[in-house]
Amino acid sequence: MLEVSADMGAKVLKRFSAGAPRGSWPAEEFAARRRDEGEPAKVVMDLKSDAFLVVVPVGDED
Repeated sequence: MLEVSADMGAKVLKRFSAGAPRGSWPAEEFAARRRDEGEPAKVVMDLKSDAFLVVVPVGDED
């Protein structure tokens, strides 16, 4: 996860397998809940690990 954080300037909140059942979007749902709480979360694909990552930008406080 540190490589992703360094390369993207983002902190990984959670990883989700890309093999979720058809019609299921757990990463998007998790990110939406974080956005509802005021965090600017978004979903990106990590091709190397075949996973969806929910990330937030790294702020000055980190």
